[in-house]
Amino acid sequence: MKQFYTIPIFIPELACPHRCVFCNQHSITSVLKTPTLEETKNIIEKYLSTIPENKTVDIGFLGGNFTGIPVKEQEAYLEAAQPYLHAGKANGIRVSTRPDYINEEILSLLKSYGVTTIELGAQSMDKSVLQKSGRGHTTEDTQNAAELIKAAGISLGLQMMTGLPGDTAKGAIKTARQIISMGADNTRIYPTLVVKGTYLETLWRQGKYQPQTMEETLELLSELIPLFQDNHVDILRVGLHPTEGFLSGDDLLAGPFHPSLKALALSRMWKKRLYQQTQELKMKAIKIRVNPKDIPHAVGHQSENKKWLLTKFENVSFEQDLKIKEGAVYVDYR
Repeated sequence: MKQFYTIPIFIPELACPHRCVFCNQHSITSVLKTPTLEETKNIIEKYLSTIPENKTVDIGFLGGNFTGIPVKEQEAYLEAAQPYLHAGKANGIRVSTRPDYINEEILSLLKSYGVTTIELGAQSMDKSVLQKSGRGHTTEDTQNAAELIKAAGISLGLQMMTGLPGDTAKGAIKTARQIISMGADNTRIYPTLVVKGTYLETLWRQGKYQPQTMEETLELLSELIPLFQDNHVDILRVGLHPTEGFLSGDDLLAGPFHPSLKALALSRMWKKRLYQQTQELKMKAIKIRVNPKDIPHAVGHQSENKKWLLTKFENVSFEQDLKIKEGAVYVDYR
């Protein structure tokens, strides 16, 4: 499978008309100001120097409301990416924006500059959750934007969040199903965190908001990940990028943060699969056979699944088998 790389150019809170209760883009992205065009080119050059040749590369304008900035500024950023597209150093451009800032005119402009993917911050498909989170757009806005993007032949990304005010695990799964039904090609899953300088911090300190626990988050992610996988929606990221402020605790107050959250979630997902396959077995030794790509997750983060199996069996081994499709598991025993 071909590897994909995105060169991230963060444009924090640029043109965002609303301040969502969870949002402090400066803390989340570690970007304190909008990059100049010269800085944009330097970022692209720096990343290209580290990416192996013959890889699929996107230049991404992320973190803000790209289609909400003045058209001339949009064009300037997009123009800065053109030499890399024309030289074959980048395959496309992706932008992130709000669902209520998409229309046919905007899409025509983006296509003319080689934009191949648009990621919408859907976050939830529950009206009440959107209102409590201060999103300022509706579920209908997301549905309409998704339809326009698909009709324009542009790849659709729909980002979602879990643990938002008023949301539940059942509601998050419903959102994921709607993301799938809207034809998303990819998604990002962000568990809600309480970040300094946000209104969510105020609610949390007042006892009016309680973030998901890590256990609740992993259980939910272990349901969401296979749901997207089974419906061929690529999961680009799980959890926010581990910025210096998050790792040090300077910016993060509460919530299910871990620098390897996706690995933890995949381990949990595989633990469930292994439990289903082994719960009735009474043998002393078993051998787990999976696709090579699944080995790290089947064994588990820091070998946690193997250690768990060793509490039930005297001997546990894992074997890579190219004949087994990804996600499948076979258990041999003696």
